Amino acid sequence: MRTLYVVTHPEATHHVEGVVGGWHDSQLTPAGIRAAVSIAQALRAQIPNSAEVELFSSDLQRTLRTANEVAELFGVMPNLDRRLREKSYGEAGGKPQEWLDQRFIPPPAVGERMEHDEGIEGSETKAAWAQRIYAATNDILHHPCEHQIIVTHGGCLTFVVASWIKMPIESADYASFRAPSGSITTLREDDFFHNRQVVSLGDTLHLDSAQAD
Repeated sequence: MRTLYVVTHPEATHHVEGVVGGWHDSQLTPAGIRAAVSIAQALRAQIPNSAEVELFSSDLQRTLRTANEVAELFGVMPNLDRRLREKSYGEAGGKPQEWLDQRFIPPPAVGERMEHDEGIEGSETKAAWAQRIYAATNDILHHPCEHQIIVTHGGCLTFVVASWIKMPIESADYASFRAPSGSITTLREDDFFHNRQVVSLGDTLHLDSAQAD
């Protein structure tokens, strides 16, 4: 039995400042830090104390701070992987969201979507973004650990889940698994059929305590 817990980092400064995230290295807000503590506590409550746990994280500050809260409760070091970063928006990173909105060219409803040029200098295509998330997820799954935690970004969740269910990357052009910031998605593979289940998607019940503080 393998269980993969995919965490989307909680509230970061770019959320409240109204600027584009992507590779812009924003930090968690005070509310985000409280949520990260709640995330760590929720994971600790789900995973047996005796279980071996591996922790993987994007190397950006907002995900690393979240991963460090988890690491403290589990007594492990986060394995940093820049492939788990959010999509790069190139020159738009850190600029006002409206700057991007005015220039962004959305993908067509029908036609080439994975290699679509969004009109932003240096922005990743969906294909490049998907390829690195698939590669990172597949490398993580080659480890024989029964409990693995990935701390990443909201946009990346789609490709982690798509990779998990072995969706061909060329078929991910319309895929979208959305989840709120600070969520936990639970994925499980059984030992008999080796089916890969999506147990829960974007759970945020653990954030109730953080919001009450």
